[in-house]
Amino acid sequence: MTEPLLSIEGLTKAYPGVIANSDVSFSIGKGEIHALLGENGAGKSTLVKAVYGLLRPDSGQMLWRGQPYAPAAPTQARQAGVAMVFQHFSLFDALDVAENVALGMDRPPPIRKLAARIREVSTAYGLPLDPSRLVGELSAGERQRVEIVRCLLQDPHLLIMDEPTSVLTPQEVDILFRTLRQLRSEGRSILYISHKLEEIRALCETATVLRHGEVVARCDPREQTARALAEMMVGTALHRPERPAHKPGRVLLEVRDLNLRSPYAFGTSLKDVSLTVQAGEILGIGGVAGNGQDELLAGLSGELRSRADAVRVKGDPAGDKGPTARRALGLLCAPEERLGHAAAPDMNLTENALLTGAWREKLVRRGFIDAGRARAFAERIIRRFDVRTPGPHVAARALSGGNLQKFVIGREILQRPEVLVVNQPTWGVDASAAAAIRQALMDLAQNGAAVVVISQDLDEILEVADTFAALNGGRLSAARPVKGLTMEAIGLMLGGAEGDSDAAA
Repeated sequence: MTEPLLSIEGLTKAYPGVIANSDVSFSIGKGEIHALLGENGAGKSTLVKAVYGLLRPDSGQMLWRGQPYAPAAPTQARQAGVAMVFQHFSLFDALDVAENVALGMDRPPPIRKLAARIREVSTAYGLPLDPSRLVGELSAGERQRVEIVRCLLQDPHLLIMDEPTSVLTPQEVDILFRTLRQLRSEGRSILYISHKLEEIRALCETATVLRHGEVVARCDPREQTARALAEMMVGTALHRPERPAHKPGRVLLEVRDLNLRSPYAFGTSLKDVSLTVQAGEILGIGGVAGNGQDELLAGLSGELRSRADAVRVKGDPAGDKGPTARRALGLLCAPEERLGHAAAPDMNLTENALLTGAWREKLVRRGFIDAGRARAFAERIIRRFDVRTPGPHVAARALSGGNLQKFVIGREILQRPEVLVVNQPTWGVDASAAAAIRQALMDLAQNGAAVVVISQDLDEILEVADTFAALNGGRLSAARPVKGLTMEAIGLMLGGAEGDSDAAA
């Protein structure tokens, strides 16, 4: 390899109760796509935040083209030639593409000139964008294009990408990979973070593996299996979830002709949604982001109410009931947005456990919080789902995304729901944690619960579900058995061609 573009030497960063990075060293060459792998909480986010100027390491050094590099802020990192596309988009729905791009630039040109540059750059890299379109009208893949083009307009030498394909369709992933390979051919470097190991094998030529904040392996991922990479990350053999044969019971969740107007400015309203889920059954609901997934979960959880008989739980009308009343009936939910919706960022884990577990776990007695029981419940979630945190006193916002996801899902599962609805249950978690969450969902169904898994990950749905339905434009297809269902049939269902899917099966 030629002289490294970026070298990291002995970087260490500690927080109270945890060492996030311990003596981390590795280099990224010019024109290299370098994977950074590790479990949730392994130290990946801390490391890239140091590279991007969002935090200062306690010790160690970074070299940029052989010269000391210690950005005090992202502005300095961008001036050096470092750009970053975050996992969570930082875009304003009510502004158009050009206005959003301008907000992310240190010195944006006049908006008309910027719009012309957006068209030019986005077309050149196979990511065409209309600068005048409102961001709220864009798909998840198009929103990511905005973030990438905003970075490319800064002419970066190193592009950091954090979980870039978590909300993309397979076709959008192919487009992204073509763009990244084009950037590599121009001599630009990419630091790529993802839990999708087959993607790592297809795209990256070098990988650095972190475990508990330390570098434990370096390899060429193209020469490894996805399972081998996962086992490097966790340090043990990877557990493969097992799904026993489905033995259907009585209907526990029934939805009939549910119509809900989306409360979100750029949301998707639900139109005549119907479904039934039996005891012991997992219904997988697939769809491209923005087709009504959030509205469906809100309609099932009670955050959005409907006519009483539109939603029935164990035969009881529940459509006009709120979340607390539905929880009392045994219907629990875990939304996609973990920080701010599923968990309150500034509350600690004990308080967040109390938010949904107060009544089912008897954490409140005679109007008073039982602090000891609440803390014990939070500790049980942490142990059972291997949440990497110093303890239940830690604020939710201090956890990595994957560890908070494990906490949120675990909090609902340990309350023994009779009906559980989850949206994107393994979003942003590593392979080992994803396997554990999927196994927990399957165990819940095996014990007689009805489970609805809303996910954009078709492999996940095919692994855990008994039946599959597609959500498109706020309409839900009829459910079909997963066994024997082809990807071609699924593709037709996702596109709304439900009637044609039988011929493709």
